[in-house]
Amino acid sequence: MKLAIISDLHDNIANLDIFLAWEKENPIDALLCCGDTTFKETLKHLAKNFSKSIYFVFGNADTDREGLIRFASKFPNTNILGETGRLIIAQNKIIIISSETEKDQNSISLAFIHFPTEAKKLAESGFYDYVFYGHTHKPWLEKIGATNLVNPGTLGGVFYQPTFALLDLSTRQLSLKLLSQLI
Repeated sequence: MKLAIISDLHDNIANLDIFLAWEKENPIDALLCCGDTTFKETLKHLAKNFSKSIYFVFGNADTDREGLIRFASKFPNTNILGETGRLIIAQNKIIIISSETEKDQNSISLAFIHFPTEAKKLAESGFYDYVFYGHTHKPWLEKIGATNLVNPGTLGGVFYQPTFALLDLSTRQLSLKLLSQLI
């Protein structure tokens, strides 16, 4: 199972289309978004052009949260998880959890959030194998205990080159993809 992790799209449809074209050639099983998709038109474009499950959390630029929730409910593949997303992946199935619960030793636990301070707290809990966050737009990988704390960068290309992360859950290999290298 492969997951793509994006953040800070900031309504850059052109970059989103590059990512979606890449995904058609390199299928992934689910998409996590660490916030700042921004407007419902961008959410609609993504939901219509990516058929697998999409999991969102809010960022500071996602100002019409109620509108985004109402709008996302029209797309069965779209899950808005509020401020923090918590998932357990077991036997190639993604399970949304609401808090740190018991996990099987063969499962993978991950969380995603927009803000780095809160992400670090989640990583320090020791419950998660991976914690993803956005906001700074700067790609980053740090190890806190056994947890990988990861910022996939900005798919929108704001302040930094456009990037996203790819996590192969079968090998636990994490990679950063530069959008400019996908063209």
